[in-house]
Amino acid sequence: MMASDRAPRHKKVCVVGAGMSGLAAARELRREGHAVTVMEQRGDVGGQWLYDPRTDADDPLGAAAPVKVHSSVYASVRLMSPRECMGFSDFQFVPRPGAGRDARRYPGRREVYCYLKDFFAAFGLADAIRLNTRVLRVAMAPPPPRDDASCGGAGDVKWLVRSVRVEPDGGEPAAVEEVFDAVVVASGNYSQPRLPSIEGMATWPRRQLHSHSYRTPEPFRGEVVAVVGCGESGLDIATELCGVAKEVQLVAKSTEDAAAPPPALSKMLAKHDGIRLRPPVDKLTEDGTVAFVDGSGVAADTVIYCTGYRYSFPFLDTAGAVAVDAGGGRVGPLYEHTFPPALSTSLSFVGVPMRIFAPWFFEAQARWVALVLAGKAALPPETEMMRAVEEDYRARELAGVPAHLAHAIPALDRVEVFEFVYRHTDLPRMESWKLELFVAGIMNSMHDRETFRDIDDDSESVREGLQMWRRVAGAQYQAALAAAVSSSSGDHVHVHAVADADAAEMLEPPSCQVSTLN
Repeated sequence: MMASDRAPRHKKVCVVGAGMSGLAAARELRREGHAVTVMEQRGDVGGQWLYDPRTDADDPLGAAAPVKVHSSVYASVRLMSPRECMGFSDFQFVPRPGAGRDARRYPGRREVYCYLKDFFAAFGLADAIRLNTRVLRVAMAPPPPRDDASCGGAGDVKWLVRSVRVEPDGGEPAAVEEVFDAVVVASGNYSQPRLPSIEGMATWPRRQLHSHSYRTPEPFRGEVVAVVGCGESGLDIATELCGVAKEVQLVAKSTEDAAAPPPALSKMLAKHDGIRLRPPVDKLTEDGTVAFVDGSGVAADTVIYCTGYRYSFPFLDTAGAVAVDAGGGRVGPLYEHTFPPALSTSLSFVGVPMRIFAPWFFEAQARWVALVLAGKAALPPETEMMRAVEEDYRARELAGVPAHLAHAIPALDRVEVFEFVYRHTDLPRMESWKLELFVAGIMNSMHDRETFRDIDDDSESVREGLQMWRRVAGAQYQAALAAAVSSSSGDHVHVHAVADADAAEMLEPPSCQVSTLN
């Protein structure tokens, strides 16, 4: 819904988080003239894609909130979607030359990080981002005296943000409080583990961890490991472990899934004698046994829970206007997964949706938020937004969508992934050859999930689209980086902006640099 013609409004906006969604928000907000401050608790941008080899030895399950180590990415991660479908609309994820770069269609985690660093450099976001800054509390600021207030509506709410600088030695100076016109929460949703409820978990004497705390297989050499969950991370980790572990017991979601696994899983099991598929866990016993619901059991050394993540915003205080449900799978109420009806337009969320094309979808969310704050787009009345939220809840319940997929955009209507973008922004439509490529990848993964990333079976239409994409998007990428270089004082732009020596040790060499000047 477009707003009436009037002078644009420029707001003072705080963005929480400098990962993929936070960078998207920062760029779009600045394009609309807003004064943006991004607060990022780590020593560099990139969010989950900023690999951290550390884990929290005191809480490997990640039961405490917030977790001490933000990143959940393990060392061997590769994308599940082709890079051609995973770019910003005007800064595509094209392969780049240079040390440390990965030109594969389904690259590893480091290539995504380098891409986000390129985006960060190309759009000059450094002066908007405060690294090593942890947000402690976001709450509505006290209202001004009645005589000074104007309309007094939700759009006039201001936000008090309390933050603290994270020092390299672990110390924290005094917290700082600032007032903002609006806050965009972009802190991600893959940090706080979602743990199952299994009898005996609290007293089981051997090692338990969530995949959040898994990095490499070596610590599990020679062990019997039970991997609970057959999602993407569970299958990745089980496959990786079978090269070093004595046995891998892969635990299915249901007895039916264990008895009749899908073809891709059956093929994976046939290729790896060291992996055995099991029905769900019944209980963990104090003698170290993992007991399954069919009466069988195994003496395990370690249990790894690959059971997903829950939404968690421990810093956010909205006096109940926005909350995460008991299961951690739904943030609400959120109109179109972005705006809380009672607090729009001053509070918004970018990055909550799942099963979307990222960062394209986040770019659209951020664009919508920026336009709304500038007064160039209008939201419906609060009652209408609440009605839409409730209708979405009912539709998902009737369709049998699991609670933890409350923000899975295509769960009700697959085309909504695209229609959201086209409804709220003027971003260009995704090309048909990219959709063909994406679907082909899904089909190949269903046949063999271990090899699909390296299959070269592009159709003629995809090959033609790729040829044009590499030429046009590659030139666009190069031009954006060249502009960033020309506006800087040096001969090139270093993309690692590490704030301290301790953080530098966390990053793997070689550092990726913007490769604009050949």
